[in-house]
Amino acid sequence: MNDSREVSGAVLPGYPEPLWVQAVQVIRGEIDSGVLAPGSRLPPERELCQRLGISRVTLRKALGSLVEAGVLSPSHGRGWYVTRTARKKEWPSTLESFSETASRMGLTPHSLVLRADTSPATIDEAEQLAIAPGTPLFRLERVRLLDRVPIGLDLTLLRQALVPGIETMDFRERSLYATLSAAGVEPVRADSTIEATKADERAAEHLDLAPGDPVLVMRQVALNAQQEPLFISTIQYAGDRYRLRTSFVRP
Repeated sequence: MNDSREVSGAVLPGYPEPLWVQAVQVIRGEIDSGVLAPGSRLPPERELCQRLGISRVTLRKALGSLVEAGVLSPSHGRGWYVTRTARKKEWPSTLESFSETASRMGLTPHSLVLRADTSPATIDEAEQLAIAPGTPLFRLERVRLLDRVPIGLDLTLLRQALVPGIETMDFRERSLYATLSAAGVEPVRADSTIEATKADERAAEHLDLAPGDPVLVMRQVALNAQQEPLFISTIQYAGDRYRLRTSFVRP
């Protein structure tokens, strides 16, 4: 029998989401990040209530929701256990936005915006986007979170002229894909490469990792129906929080 593991964090009265929903997100975040491993036992309810700052009634509602989702299983007289079938969420092999993926998984997306400004395209950037060097590019860098757990560090570059006024928009909750679609810009394909590497100090800081921890780096060029480049992005995913599902066809 595995020992119980610590659940950290606290819910915030007055926050838009109900307290029990916040408790679900905290516990689910510990499971998804690996702090609570499959088969491990949660701390006693009294201890969980103290750590989360909630009543036992609120905690029971959160735990019941996690049981219904197949994440926890109760053991009469022994406590609550992380199910051994709990597994990481998989990203699809189809092209969809971070927000669309989160919605399909039943998770809440959020972004911490680190940069949202415009500067001239370098020679290398211009070559990737098939534009002239010096063309104004909107640079959007975000920490992408699911249920408040940091998943990736995302830097996206696109021509400012594609969406006039984009530099004034708030992308903490806003979807870039939805913003592009509203402007009549529709990506239909993304050429991608993925490689494993080690987190540098900056990525480690924003992804709650230690420098040198594994990260998966995805580089993408998104194209429209005319096969014209729309934007380029580099996303560093925490290695233990991202898994891509795909298939290969033999010709």
